Amino acid sequence: MDLVLIRHAHPAIDDGVCYGRLDLSLAEPMSPRADAIVNAAAAAASANGLPPPARIVCSPARRALVTAQRIAQAYRAQAGGTALAIDSDARLIELDFGAWEGQRWDAVPRQGLDQWAADLMDACPHGGESARTAYARVAGWADALQASASEPCLWAVGHAGPMRMLAAHWLGLPLSVTLGWQLGWGASCGLRLDPGAARPGRLLWWNRTAG
Repeated sequence: MDLVLIRHAHPAIDDGVCYGRLDLSLAEPMSPRADAIVNAAAAAASANGLPPPARIVCSPARRALVTAQRIAQAYRAQAGGTALAIDSDARLIELDFGAWEGQRWDAVPRQGLDQWAADLMDACPHGGESARTAYARVAGWADALQASASEPCLWAVGHAGPMRMLAAHWLGLPLSVTLGWQLGWGASCGLRLDPGAARPGRLLWWNRTAG
C-alpha cells in the first residue's frame, strides 16, 4: 500500500503564533494553490511508481478539510473528471497546545518551553496534549490503515506534527529525529507500507513542495 501525505496550505494566521487545535481558515488566496499541490504530489508519485489515489483522507480541522476539498477539485479537473471521495478522521488532528493556543511563541513562558524540550514525549506544561498521547492516536490510525490495506494508494491531508509522527512510526525512528525534518505548506511525502518488511514503511520522498 502506498500513501501520499500532504500538509495543508497556509492558514489565516501569523507564522509566529502557536496553534494546534485552533480551527483556522485558510489564507486567501490559497497558498500554495491547489493545482500546484496536486501537480507536485502527482509528479512525485508518478516518478516513484505509485498508482492514482483511491480517495483522500484528512484531518477534520478546517485548514486541512478545505485543502483536501480544493485538492480533490483540482485533481478532478486534471484527471478528466475522476472524482475523489474525502473522508475525515479525528485521529489525524494536530496536537492540542492547551493554554499556549493562540499565543505568540515568543510570549510563551521560557520555563514551560524548557520543560517541554527536556521531556519531549511526556511533558505537558501547556495543559493540553502530550506528544506521547498524540503519537499514540496517530499511530492507532496508521496501524488500522495498514491492517486493512484494502486500497493501493491513499492521499492524506493533515498537519506537520502528525505527518512527522507517521514518518517516525512507519520508519522506526525516534520522534525527536523526524521533528527536525522540514515540511513546507502544501508539501507532500510518499511512503510505501509493507507489513512483512523489517520496518513497516519505506520513505519514497519527503517535502516535495508545490512550486
